[in-house]
Amino acid sequence: MRFSVWPSPYRPFEETAGTVALCERLGWHAAYVADHFMPNGPDATPLRGDVLEALTTLSALAARTSRIRLGTLVASATYRHPAVFSKALATLDQISDGRVIAGLGAGWQENEHASYGIELGSVKARIDRFDEYVEVLHSMLTGETTTYEGTYFFVHDAPCDPRPVQSPLPILLGVRGKRRTMAIAARRAQVWNAWCSPASLAECNQVLDAHCEAIGRDPKSLSRSTQALVYLSLDESWLAPHREESPDNPPIVGTPSEVVDIVAAYRDAGCDELIVPCFTLGDAARSRDTLELFSKEVAQHFQD
Repeated sequence: MRFSVWPSPYRPFEETAGTVALCERLGWHAAYVADHFMPNGPDATPLRGDVLEALTTLSALAARTSRIRLGTLVASATYRHPAVFSKALATLDQISDGRVIAGLGAGWQENEHASYGIELGSVKARIDRFDEYVEVLHSMLTGETTTYEGTYFFVHDAPCDPRPVQSPLPILLGVRGKRRTMAIAARRAQVWNAWCSPASLAECNQVLDAHCEAIGRDPKSLSRSTQALVYLSLDESWLAPHREESPDNPPIVGTPSEVVDIVAAYRDAGCDELIVPCFTLGDAARSRDTLELFSKEVAQHFQD
């Protein structure tokens, strides 16, 4: 089982770089960055707040690290033309010497689209566009040139040079639609991702397996990843209020031994990679201490 980190996009870059450097030293698998331009809100009202841009951040992280993999979780298919995104990914793969993960989703945050004048569209339109986007991205990253004519995208003899170092550069699709988008993941992704509890992850894995088998793909060739907010501590008084939280995506809450049991449930449900967001880990010092505690007292129990 692999463990990866997801630094908050609202923190200063040097703090993000320090978090990623720490996780690289601890032997973690990957570091992911979110692809957003402003804080989220309940409607289309734009909100002020520092948010690091994803591709620029990844480029700087690639130059500062040497082993840990780097990806988007997830880039929005509405923000960049797929041929332009492919060029950025290939360049990042060159800079990082083959460590990039191309995380992609259909797009969802309303206020960004409204404020930046970017069309979001209906759910059906987003999925239709996403399907075409993945086809163009896959072709650009694997073929010498790409020609594609769809409803949303058109490219003609488009090269992507220099080529990515990886062949293939892994595509991660963050999708949850059981009929269409998970079928796209079965067809084109190396990694599937969604927020899940162990029970919902097991259910999603059955759906993914069925989609893979329908097209003759070995389900084991599609890696499964998920994430959960983490509240880990040796201090029961600090943990107590978090034990009472019950959101749609339940957090991982407990002492190290309790968290080991929860992570084991994810593993048994078919999780190949558990991503730990830094969103609930506190300030830089507390976040660092928690990541080190997780690595020493939890992750070691799941090393091959």
